Amino acid sequence: MADDDKQVREDFHDAVNMTPSELEHWLDTDESKAVGQKSGGSGESTGHESGRRIVELLHTKAGDLTDDDLAHMRKVTGYVKRHLAQEPTSEAVEDSRWRYSLMNWGHDPLKKK
Repeated sequence: MADDDKQVREDFHDAVNMTPSELEHWLDTDESKAVGQKSGGSGESTGHESGRRIVELLHTKAGDLTDDDLAHMRKVTGYVKRHLAQEPTSEAVEDSRWRYSLMNWGHDPLKKK
């Protein structure tokens, strides 16, 4: 696997701080399903759909990752980085749509490493 692919995996694992089981549990909540931009006719948000894919990626061995998987890992890393920069200053973060959206993408900003 190329060095660039290794960096993509490292960046992804830095951005995604929720375990597969934490993310699966979160994705089953009403709060998770209520946030994000809905895509297509499924009624599922882009972030919620991504969260399901992230769970799969977290279970995938590095050698089994496809180019499409690595592209999604880049997308997740970029989203988390951009969204973290938009942290709200005027509201409590714990129950915010901002946090809930990030959690759909596998990152809980309140979780200690």
